[in-house]
Amino acid sequence: MSIFYGLYVILSGSLFLFFFPFFWLYTRVTGRYSEHLEERLGILSSLVFQRLKGTPRIWIHAVSLGEVKVAASIIESMKRRMPGCAVTLSTVTEHGRQLAKDTFGEDIPLFYAPIDFVGSVRKALSTVRPDIIIFLETELWPAWLFEARRMGIKTILVNGRISARSISKYLKLRPFFRDVLKNFDSLSMISEKDADRIIAMGADPEKISICGNAKYDLLGKIAEPSIEVEMRRMLNLEKSQRVFVAGSTREGEEIMILDAYEKILKKFPDTILLIAPRHIVRTPKIISLIKERGFTYQLRTDFNRPGTTRTERVVIINSFGELFNIFSIATIVFCGASLVPLGGQNPLEAAVWGKVIFYGPFMENFLDARMLLEKAGGGVQVSSPESLAEKAIWFFNHPEDLESYGRKARDAVMNNLGTGDKHAQEIEHVLTGEAVSQT
Repeated sequence: MSIFYGLYVILSGSLFLFFFPFFWLYTRVTGRYSEHLEERLGILSSLVFQRLKGTPRIWIHAVSLGEVKVAASIIESMKRRMPGCAVTLSTVTEHGRQLAKDTFGEDIPLFYAPIDFVGSVRKALSTVRPDIIIFLETELWPAWLFEARRMGIKTILVNGRISARSISKYLKLRPFFRDVLKNFDSLSMISEKDADRIIAMGADPEKISICGNAKYDLLGKIAEPSIEVEMRRMLNLEKSQRVFVAGSTREGEEIMILDAYEKILKKFPDTILLIAPRHIVRTPKIISLIKERGFTYQLRTDFNRPGTTRTERVVIINSFGELFNIFSIATIVFCGASLVPLGGQNPLEAAVWGKVIFYGPFMENFLDARMLLEKAGGGVQVSSPESLAEKAIWFFNHPEDLESYGRKARDAVMNNLGTGDKHAQEIEHVLTGEAVSQT
């Protein structure tokens, strides 16, 4: 055990023992997190894993919605490459678990990931008994990694990314993360920049491969025309209507979106605005902003009531897991968290529908996606509400360019399919002991 890991065990253990009684009381009073508290403590049903047949035994850790989508692509590829493999999947969020349940049904055992406390991790590892643990994207959990190494379990980071915004924080603790990263058998990264950043954190360059972003793979398969038909029916939209979708917006952006929308309405008064906040708990605040502008609005959840249809020009998408489907009926799309310094959101979910995609200057977390779109000529950067409105109006006035940009955006995604299989190949290499590919 390294001195850094020893200190981590002491600190994390002390915090766990101090805060757990309060957390336990919170679950009893509120009912939140109580249903699966045992799983989060590493206490899993051994019967589930006794019934799990096949080899190798693979544990995939997917935190939330985005990682579950990546997992689906990689699992599909792994089952082709290793038909006898037995897969289990852990999540952290409730929404991630629900998406996993909807995606995999009863085919794959699902459970909540244990907290990164030595006792919980050891208990979970002893129950699941995996041959390998696959961590997705940015999951660097010291106790999991050290304990897996101690128990002879292989580990790999897949679809790995280290954002430009977070690298400075990691570098402040470089000696610690260098020790953590030593425990990985392989690091399968999205891009060269991600590889460079994790090397700067202390990773062994010999363990790194660059395979692209597996989020691309499923997009082309799930963008079905029937989704657009259903969304238009639900939102009472004609195919000819102009729809401005602002997706995954964050604090401070809704004001700018409304500024741009007011300018667009002066030229195209029939334009519909759909605002999908990243965190739907902010819905009341967004309602206040809309009312201040004198707009009337409806909520997406209003349409769950029989006989209720869209009649207003502004709709707030206050539901989970529907944004991808909403993109299908957009004329133009704004990618949130990019006009404020929060690193942006993935623009490719809209791109696969063949939409013109606007984003602000702050796209550090998705530079690979941005570069892909810009190289293909399918992405448009804006710097202010004024430039967003100006460019939206230009595209509305030039329908041929609108279609051309959208087609290029879709082609950029479709031409980069197959990354899930590249990551699956690296997983297979780790399991068979072959050398890791460097490209």
